[in-house]
Amino acid sequence: MNRFVATAVACLLALACKSGGAPRESPTAAPEKAARAAAGHVRPEFVRGPSGGVDVAPFVADELRKGKAAKRGVLVYVGATWCEPCQAFHHAVQAGELDDLLDGVRLLEFDLDADRDALGRAGYSSRLIPLFALPNADGTGSDRRIEGSVKGPAAVEQNLMPRLREFLRGQAEN
Repeated sequence: MNRFVATAVACLLALACKSGGAPRESPTAAPEKAARAAAGHVRPEFVRGPSGGVDVAPFVADELRKGKAAKRGVLVYVGATWCEPCQAFHHAVQAGELDDLLDGVRLLEFDLDADRDALGRAGYSSRLIPLFALPNADGTGSDRRIEGSVKGPAAVEQNLMPRLREFLRGQAEN
């Protein structure tokens, strides 16, 4: 077994041993959600992209059109099941921790292991994951992207959130 496979197996075993479950809502979460909805805020959502070698660009271009019609942002997100920062990001989105930062954003989600070749053909190759990329109008990847993160409990709050905030702020100004 090569080192990469051994490391991936060890990570998966370690993750499988952790107790999980759905994140628990705080007692104040329901009123906060109602207030956000009343103010026109929309929670970010993951939309799984096509898999199995299917062309990525047409799917992304279609999602861009839908996003524009619904006045929602679209961001391509590439992660992997074994990626610790990717898992932390997923958990943070699902727990509502990024609702303000990613207000109204549809995250077009791809798995690097399953979709690597199709992503590369569409211009979404990267050295590191997670990858967050703003697509071109034709659905191909642009050079407007951030990739990679630190591991550990600080992955989202101290690394990804500040970088995404700056990244998205710059796009809103363009």
